[in-house]
Amino acid sequence: MPTPTDLFVHHVLFYTPAGATDADRAKLLEGLQKLRGVPSIKLAHIGTPAATDRAVIDRDYTYSWLCFFESAADELSYQEHPIHDEFRRDYARYWEKVVIYDAVGPTL
Repeated sequence: MPTPTDLFVHHVLFYTPAGATDADRAKLLEGLQKLRGVPSIKLAHIGTPAATDRAVIDRDYTYSWLCFFESAADELSYQEHPIHDEFRRDYARYWEKVVIYDAVGPTL
């Protein structure tokens, strides 16, 4: 069970359609950069698949959105923030699939 001192990690993988253009991917990146403006985010990282090549690695996604929160309450604040609502409303057309991993645990 999470404790009040557990860090909350929210990791989202965005998959764009096969026919997505460079401009489509750029728009999705623009939206992710706007998400950084949500004040409850402690740290955010936007990434693309690394050049690693092992059978267990998924490299089919377009962008990885990884953010850290001090608590589950802070992550909930992010979910309900107007910037997040705007992101879902204005940028959802640029992805066809989203996979989300949420995790809690102590920092090391």
